[in-house]
Amino acid sequence: MKYPEILSIEQVLSQLDTFDAIIDARSPCEYALDHLPGAINAPVLDDEQRIRVGTMYKQVGSFEAKKLGAALVAKNIAEHIEALWIDKPREWRPLIYCWRGGNRSGSMAHILAKIGWPVVQLEGGYKAFRQEVNTALEHAPELQFKVICGTTGSGKSRLLEVLAAQGAQVLDLEKLAAHRGSVLGHLPSQPQPSQKAFETQIWNVLRRFDPARPVFVEAESKKVGNLRVPAALMDTMRASDCIAMTLSLPNRVRLLMADYTHFLASPESLNGQLEHLTQLHGKEKIASWQAMSQAGQMQQLVEQLLQQHYDPAYLRSIDRNFSKYAQAVPLELADIDDASFAAAARQLTAQ
Repeated sequence: MKYPEILSIEQVLSQLDTFDAIIDARSPCEYALDHLPGAINAPVLDDEQRIRVGTMYKQVGSFEAKKLGAALVAKNIAEHIEALWIDKPREWRPLIYCWRGGNRSGSMAHILAKIGWPVVQLEGGYKAFRQEVNTALEHAPELQFKVICGTTGSGKSRLLEVLAAQGAQVLDLEKLAAHRGSVLGHLPSQPQPSQKAFETQIWNVLRRFDPARPVFVEAESKKVGNLRVPAALMDTMRASDCIAMTLSLPNRVRLLMADYTHFLASPESLNGQLEHLTQLHGKEKIASWQAMSQAGQMQQLVEQLLQQHYDPAYLRSIDRNFSKYAQAVPLELADIDDASFAAAARQLTAQ
């Protein structure tokens, strides 16, 4: 076999989980926007260098730009070899890609192959991978979804976590989106990924599922925070069988106060988010809720938000958007302790 071995996107995807490493040779900014699942970033040109070479190409000429680029690329690849791969055995088989499978990945693949490693280079690069993800997500997944429905605070996300821990197939869109799916759902410690990265994560989870087994997913809106759920997936979820999860109001308040401790510690942050509800509830109501927040009356505030905002919105949307909700299988939790969620998960998997 002659290396580097250049494979098409179809060939690469058929063995994606078999590579010893997946190396993204693009710049850090490109990598941060999205990348192949499991890829590490080993840029042959960093962001500033890429701008320098591109500017020289336009203002001076391709020959001078290539000389500068070659010097930078050689230096960067040498640093990566010393820092990341110097201890790798002869059998180490990495996949390398860049934007279109051209000069950047080609340079790295050539040098690593000359060392003696069985290197694979992705033909078409990230662009080919992105087209594959787009095509896959345009079609309805051939999976049997079980949609967990329930009012805000009923424990849907916790149930998904327990189901996954028990070995069930779970698509946790809020976890992938780093958002809890409501106006107060932003996670202060974790920014949302880009739309492309969100879609790549969805694709990567879906491809691993066994069509013969159910997939549990939470009922979601078309957007989770700032991110859009792929339309074909959304349509499939909305036409799927439902599970109606219920929890008492006091327990829902307890659960939400445990999950949203960052708002308890920062009333100013909560009040800023409440501003987004002004159009729905008016300035007087929002001012009242903000005063409760400042006064530390969090339990009363959460109760009012559930009863006056979240529950009415849920009841308006669930029947309209999930066609099988009227035939939903009931699932009632008596408490929010670990044993209650574990029992609920076992009940669902037994069905």
